[in-house]
Amino acid sequence: MFIEKIDRNVLLKPLQTVVGIVERKQPLPILSNVLIEKRNAAIRFVATDLEIQIATIQEMEIDGDIGAVTVSAKKLQEILRVLPEDSKVSLDLQENKLLIKANKSRFSLQTLPAQDFPVITDQLENSSKITIKQGLLKKLLGLVQYAMAQQDIRYYLNGVLLVIEGNQIRLIATDGHRLAFVNSTLENEYSKNEVILSRKTVNELSKLLADSDQEITLELAEKQVRISFADIVLTSKVIDGKFPDYERVIPNYTNHLSLDRMTILQALQRAAILSNEKFRGVRFVLTEKNLRIISSNSEQEEAQEDIENDYHGPALDIGFNVNYLLDGLNNSPAQAVTFSFGDPNSSILITVPGEEEFKYVVMPMRI
Repeated sequence: MFIEKIDRNVLLKPLQTVVGIVERKQPLPILSNVLIEKRNAAIRFVATDLEIQIATIQEMEIDGDIGAVTVSAKKLQEILRVLPEDSKVSLDLQENKLLIKANKSRFSLQTLPAQDFPVITDQLENSSKITIKQGLLKKLLGLVQYAMAQQDIRYYLNGVLLVIEGNQIRLIATDGHRLAFVNSTLENEYSKNEVILSRKTVNELSKLLADSDQEITLELAEKQVRISFADIVLTSKVIDGKFPDYERVIPNYTNHLSLDRMTILQALQRAAILSNEKFRGVRFVLTEKNLRIISSNSEQEEAQEDIENDYHGPALDIGFNVNYLLDGLNNSPAQAVTFSFGDPNSSILITVPGEEEFKYVVMPMRI
């Protein structure tokens, strides 16, 4: 017997931790599998797509033989998920099959040899070690990750730039149309280090990190990062490339408009209903103490929203992609936001009063 009479949740929880990076259609069949290693006092689960690897260890005394096997991650997850909460599960290796028993249920899954599982090689020579609280890193990622590119041929945009310098940590994401920047202070001083975390690494981290003060360790090297927290170790290749000069993109404007975040968010959501489905444009017509938001579409339908405010700068008529504005507002926990403007051909800068470390820049568009 490989694993004998273990609580279903003891298997399901670590499996759900690693299964997020597994895709059903893989170039190598074994990449659709999870590696399960049974040790004396622990079970280790590992998943990889050759770019990123997540491993987690469940420490406990478990009856059964020491060994290792790989099996379909998604199928095993589905089986465990639909079993009753209080089920006791046994796993038995029989030749090239994994037999799963729980109550009166029996499942037989195909396996592949554990020795063929492509564990990512350690490339952390001369790495820098940084400690940061889980909750802080989760918050910082949430403030920028929506601005990452999705499948840009400029591959270095498909991720988040992480910069460590002294006691400062900066995260920057851009897709060429908008840029999100956040800076925070660390408890210790470190030498300067920059890496571009891949989109998949950022997304998995955001799901796995907890809103807690528990410290995590970042190991940053030229080709690889390793992030260790709780009982999880995430190892990932970094994106090789030159990230754009983000400091040059962030403007310094003198025309400011302060607004309640929910007021402007809801007005944009209403205006977005009648915006052009392809270009998603809205116009900001800014005059003394009033912001008018206008959207229209190819069917000559139009929406208009007026927001009274304390604006005293020059009149402006400028267009933006409404989805980009909504992304920034939806991912901010602030009650108030400040919109800063240049001229009708310039970007807009969105900041949060009292939190000067966050900046979100959106380029204008012709409407």
